[in-house]
This record gives sequence, C-alpha cells and structure tokens, in this order.
Amino acid sequence: MLRLCGFHISNYFNKTRIAMMEKGLEFELDANCRPSQAPEFLARTPMGKIPFLETDGAVLSESQAICEYLEDAYPQKPLYPRDPLERARVRELIIYIELHIELVARRLYGDVFFKRPVSEETREEVKKQLAKGVRALQTRVKFAPYIAGAELTLADCAAFVHLPLVGLATKLAYGDDVFAGMPQMKPYLAMLGERPAFRRVNEDRKAAQAAMKT
Repeated sequence: MLRLCGFHISNYFNKTRIAMMEKGLEFELDANCRPSQAPEFLARTPMGKIPFLETDGAVLSESQAICEYLEDAYPQKPLYPRDPLERARVRELIIYIELHIELVARRLYGDVFFKRPVSEETREEVKKQLAKGVRALQTRVKFAPYIAGAELTLADCAAFVHLPLVGLATKLAYGDDVFAGMPQMKPYLAMLGERPAFRRVNEDRKAAQAAMKT
C-alpha cells in the first residue's frame, strides 16, 4: 500500500497528491507530517522534508523523485507523453516552474506572508531572477489546453500548486503579478481547478489554512 506523508499547505505535497489521484492510484494519506530535524523523522526522510512516500517497506522523498517513481511503477495512466522529446519538454517545464520560479520567489514568502522583512537588495535580486524564469516559461508553455499541449501532464500538477502562490507573492511584494503578461494563465488555472483531483486538493489546502488562523 502506498502512503503519502505531508501536510495540506505544502505545495510540493499537493503536487504529488494530485499526480497520484490523477493516475487513479489507491493510497493512504498522512496529512499531519511537518518538516522536522528530529532523529526519528530524519530516519524516514533524510532531509527532514515533506512529502515522502512509504511503499512496501521503503521510503522515498523529494516530490519529483516520487512522481518519477510512480510513473515507472504505475504506467497504466501516464502523466508524461510517450514521445521522448515531449517527455523531456514536460520535465523542462517542471524545472522552470520549480527551480527558476517557485524556489526563487520563495525568498519573498517570509516577508509577504509572515511579516519577516527581507532586504531591498534581496527583493531586487528576486525580481530580476523571476523575470528570467518567467521569460523562459513563456517560450515553452502551450495552453492547448494544458501547459505542455493537448494532454494533462505532471507539469500541470506542478503549475497548479506553485504558480498561483508565486503570483500572489509577487503582487504583494511588487504590486504586480509576475504572470500579468500571460493572459492565458488565469483561465488555464481555473480550468485545472475544475478537475476533481485538483479541486479536492485545493479545498483541503484552503481548509487547512483557515484552521491555522483559528
């Protein structure tokens, strides 16, 4: 039995959960795991991060590694195209989204979401790096209707959980959504949000956020 561990506010946990639901996998969910450096937690996930997947006595961490494993282990409903170049294009999109956009914007989160100010130098550096990431993304997105083309892929799972958060962070930090120059983005994300797996994960995220405020 597959068991996915994490918590509902984590975008990387949510990406993995959406992928598993879209693949039609049966799995247990432990949504009470938070990152920790406690020895007993590190025994399960070596970096102390979430999500991690427990399967057949083994534990696998890092969301992308988990999703790649699931593609190999459960190929019946793939989230990658069959063509090698198109598969690589999906991976390329995920790298742009996660490494060159979300990870860069994450440096703003403490400031805009938790009132932990960052320096003006950091703000300007992030703004410059984000512009590069968004420019790269624009050269590859298709919105036809999915981000990589006609079929839903893992790149859509990543886009849905990461890009709205980045857009909100940049609007709060700079007064402008970094994706304002991509008018297709909002209807695309809204379309994804109508899919049952995406909608369920988003609802759970909102409920968890509301519970934290009470």
